[in-house]
Amino acid sequence: MADTTTKCLIIGSGPAGYTAAIYASRANLSPILIEGLQPGGQLTTTTEVENFPGYPDGITGPILMEDLRRQALRFGTEIRTGIVTAANFSQRPFKVTTDDGNTITAETVIISTGASAKYLGLPDEQKYAGLGVSACATCDGFFYRGRTVAVVGGGDTACEEALYLSGLAKKVYLVVRKDYLRASKVMQQRVLQKENISVMFNCNTIGLFGEEFVEGAKIIENKGTDKEQILNIAIDGFFLAIGHKPNTDIFTGQIDMDETGYIVTHGKSTATNIPGVFAAGDVADPIYRQAVSAAGMGCRAALDAERFLLENN
Repeated sequence: MADTTTKCLIIGSGPAGYTAAIYASRANLSPILIEGLQPGGQLTTTTEVENFPGYPDGITGPILMEDLRRQALRFGTEIRTGIVTAANFSQRPFKVTTDDGNTITAETVIISTGASAKYLGLPDEQKYAGLGVSACATCDGFFYRGRTVAVVGGGDTACEEALYLSGLAKKVYLVVRKDYLRASKVMQQRVLQKENISVMFNCNTIGLFGEEFVEGAKIIENKGTDKEQILNIAIDGFFLAIGHKPNTDIFTGQIDMDETGYIVTHGKSTATNIPGVFAAGDVADPIYRQAVSAAGMGCRAALDAERFLLENN
């Protein structure tokens, strides 16, 4: 086991983590970044990214994240592959242990572990990942202009996604497991009044089909009743809107979180309840969940960490 000391430890490697690393490196904080199980984060599973500033012709998710990674390396970030298995924030400097048994002692920590979209658990979701399956309508809806899509979910998020897509797509199916919408009354009314949104109550998706890309979904309606039937609907895109789970389990009991596990930051800063520990990106943002907003938070977290060190050392 080896013990390494750093002024700034960054946990997570999405847009927030890499951007924090760029800023921390340029501030001579000599940061160490732990990449996690999915280096580059959720964007590495996305094909075309057209809404990240600076890429007028678009760019693939993996290449975008590799560009950010190379930029962080250019300024001196030490990037380590692995996952954090334990974190002790009870006193400063903080101690973090990784899966290789090594311990990192850090004056400041930036948590940018992101959030994972919830999926139905169908094998077809993996088969068509990036080929018609998406968990972000704002990110990928543009590619389905004038086409037919399905959104899975019955809460506010699902209704928001369906309404957003209805402004782009020809037709939107909203596949709802229950016989009612869980969304707020206002959202329900907007969805039900939208002409090109068709709400499918008492329906569960059991599969997707298509030769190369998603071409349709297999739906079971009124499961377990005498009205049970299988429906095949023709769609070009399949959007999951059943929620996200922030990757914060390891910090439970130390970092203040909301009821769903998102890290709570204080005021306009990225500071957590523990002085010297900051949070950036989707792990602290249940609302926007965009690469560019995550990158912005990464910048802010690095600046907050630099300011903290100046004031406390």
